Amino acid sequence: MTATRTDITLAAINGKAPRIHSSAFIAPGCRIVGDVEIGPDASVWYNCVIRADVHRIIIGARTNIQDGTVVHCDSPKPSRPDGYPTIIGDDVLIGHMAMVHGCTLEDRSFVGLGAIIMDGCRVESDGMLAAGAMLTAGKVIGARQLWVGRPAKYLRDLDDDAIAANQAGVRGYVENGRIHGAALRGEAEA
Repeated sequence: MTATRTDITLAAINGKAPRIHSSAFIAPGCRIVGDVEIGPDASVWYNCVIRADVHRIIIGARTNIQDGTVVHCDSPKPSRPDGYPTIIGDDVLIGHMAMVHGCTLEDRSFVGLGAIIMDGCRVESDGMLAAGAMLTAGKVIGARQLWVGRPAKYLRDLDDDAIAANQAGVRGYVENGRIHGAALRGEAEA
């Protein structure tokens, strides 16, 4: 059985429609709404919601947003006239069921399973928020830092092996996206 694009919601809102690179994999069950840009070889897995109705969301090349994740942004307010877009860089891993809201995830950052990132947060390059952690509003995870807990706190710096493992995960998800895409189109696996 194969899925079709009718299994995916792509909707314009406020005059802005999602822009998805032709090489990106979007799994069935996803809902992508508004001012969303998804880069080359990115993957958005089953039943994710990416809702850019009040600000923009940018998802970089080879980034993967795993099953059941919600990505949103925050609208401009008198106290924050620019609001909070959600900017996700290249080669980012976002684990299953994460909540990513109005924040910046720099290149090669990692968000663990079920983690929550709130408005105004930043995860710098190669930074990591552990599974189940909650990064409260405005916090910054430095480059190569690991933060854990609810609320999240700095635990330690990541070594080269951890960084390499994260990037191997990125490469694996690019390949897995190609495999799932071919299977859903009814093509034989290579």
